[in-house]
Amino acid sequence: MSIASQAAPIRFEGVSKRFGRDVVAVDNIDLAVDAGKLVTLLGPSGCGKTTTLRMIAGLEMASSGRIIIGDTDVTKLPATDRDVSMVFQSYALFPHMSVLENVMYGLTFSGLGKSDARSRALQGLELVGLEDFHGRLPSELSGGQQQRVAVARALVLEPQVLLFDEPLSNLDTKLRRQVREDIRAIQQKLGLTVVYVTHDQEEALAVSDEIVVMRNAAIAQIGTPRELYDSPNDRFVADFIGEANLIACQVVALNAGDATIEIEGYRLRLPARGLSPGPATLAVRPSRIILDNDTGVPVTVAKATYVGVRMEYTLEGEFGQVFAVKDDVDKPLEVGISLYMSFAAEGPVLLPSETGGHGGH
Repeated sequence: MSIASQAAPIRFEGVSKRFGRDVVAVDNIDLAVDAGKLVTLLGPSGCGKTTTLRMIAGLEMASSGRIIIGDTDVTKLPATDRDVSMVFQSYALFPHMSVLENVMYGLTFSGLGKSDARSRALQGLELVGLEDFHGRLPSELSGGQQQRVAVARALVLEPQVLLFDEPLSNLDTKLRRQVREDIRAIQQKLGLTVVYVTHDQEEALAVSDEIVVMRNAAIAQIGTPRELYDSPNDRFVADFIGEANLIACQVVALNAGDATIEIEGYRLRLPARGLSPGPATLAVRPSRIILDNDTGVPVTVAKATYVGVRMEYTLEGEFGQVFAVKDDVDKPLEVGISLYMSFAAEGPVLLPSETGGHGGH
């Protein structure tokens, strides 16, 4: 008997959630999660991502719209009637029960005999690499191990959908990387449908098939990690996914889908993305800034910081400040020197100009 997945797709059709008369937590969103995919809801605090997750689980009820899991309209179904498991931030393990008893807990309610429940729980622990710890109490495990017990407990129920609410926020950096790799490996091995909530961009980029960036109770953009990183729709997405410098520029000419832009006399040609001549914004990742050419935009090194694997620089020009990184830690640039900044061929993206804010990151 092995743990199987009956992964199901999820559909949101015009779903809103209001608390009282004034607070709109989720505002008329449409969303499709394919079966067997890991989709992350990413955004700052208060953007609606956790409320969206709780509506899938049935822990919050939609105020309007429809939620469909597989072929079933679950909009009005309570959490107990949905084939969904959730892994919480707090792990929620029973301190007085052994690891094995914690993992078996949900199975005993599902009408499974004790020996079947035990063997399936042991399989769940094997999946997360903790079969040798089945007799221990949660207090005898590290934070990362406790999180994996919580994952095993959710997996053994063989849900159609597995939900994660900020599952790594209680772990230190090194463990976070390990546990997120574990979660991704299990999800792919079993073909699970997973919806994962985080505010950590790197975590989202690392685990997701698709990322849903949320802002102010609505969806700002949906795409693969690479699509969002390389082609953000607007300033918010550019800045939220992996730090972008936002530099004011002018579109001075258009030609066959390309735009020629100008920043302080330096010209660059790149895809126009539907923009017209006039003011625009150039979004550039810190790693896409080149500092060893003899042409470009004049800048001064305002700050240089050594962080071990790379140098981080704050550069100042007439446009404002930008943040750049360079892998060369052996010959750092000195603070105060003037040089030219140009941009890698791949990476800089044109965005519509929005009022307020130049440069920065």
